[in-house]
Amino acid sequence: MKLALVAFLALAAASAAYSQTDTKPKWKKVSPALPETLALHEKVECSKPGGYPVLLDIYVPKAEGKYPAVLLIHGGGWQKRQVEADKPLAERLAARGYVVAQVAYRLSTDAPYPAALHDCKAALRFLRAHAGEYKIDPARIGCAGGSAGGHLSGLTGMTGEVNALEGTGGNPEQSTAIKACVVMAATMDLVEANKEKNAESAVLFFGKFAEKKATYVEASPITHAGKGSPPTLYIEGEKDTLKVGRAEMQEKLRTAGVPTELVTLKEAPHPFWMSQPWLDETAKAMGDWFDKYLK
Repeated sequence: MKLALVAFLALAAASAAYSQTDTKPKWKKVSPALPETLALHEKVECSKPGGYPVLLDIYVPKAEGKYPAVLLIHGGGWQKRQVEADKPLAERLAARGYVVAQVAYRLSTDAPYPAALHDCKAALRFLRAHAGEYKIDPARIGCAGGSAGGHLSGLTGMTGEVNALEGTGGNPEQSTAIKACVVMAATMDLVEANKEKNAESAVLFFGKFAEKKATYVEASPITHAGKGSPPTLYIEGEKDTLKVGRAEMQEKLRTAGVPTELVTLKEAPHPFWMSQPWLDETAKAMGDWFDKYLK
């Protein structure tokens, strides 16, 4: 009888503990669901470097008017194509009154750095060159991305006036300068992140750190941050790993008088923007930032 009572109490305790942990947020994949208020132009070729077609999926509000635009850059360690996973975020942002363009840049398996950066810049130039066709106000353009896309968003945002990093992706008369930037869960200082232990994904994209230190310096968004950089929002997950250089880059931006903020999402893992409940939280934080600096 005593043993039965002990077993019952243990089971009750375990059940209570499970009930408590069961209330924590769960990972819930979200599928695209295009709102009726948006038109989607798929696989629009914005550049063709070396015969490789760089494609855009462009979300445009159907209502008449000119809209601010956001270039949304997917993650995947610079080596995986994750455009589809970012579509729910693109839809939510576009529904707030933005033209949103997702860029399928060259991966590390296609071409090494700076190919992906050149493709992002080619996409920005294309959007400005075709502003009338897609209802874009070319004076109000920003960029955003998560993980590897966050790195590229930060690098694209900080190098809008760096001619040496423009590439040759067409529409050279157009600017790649942006008005606002959002970086989600991304390292900003590739030197500090790789000097002791060189990540495999970084080696595939940038080369070995011991041989390509100058490349890691150039490809670090923190290198280019300063006066003239766009207002930059960082969004990170509470359960994600430390993003090397983010705090230092924010300090550098503040010293230069550039607005910057950090939003940390409670209990959020990597990549939080692809899942509920954090997708909606991310879309709101991102939308609020762009509303402030693009609208």
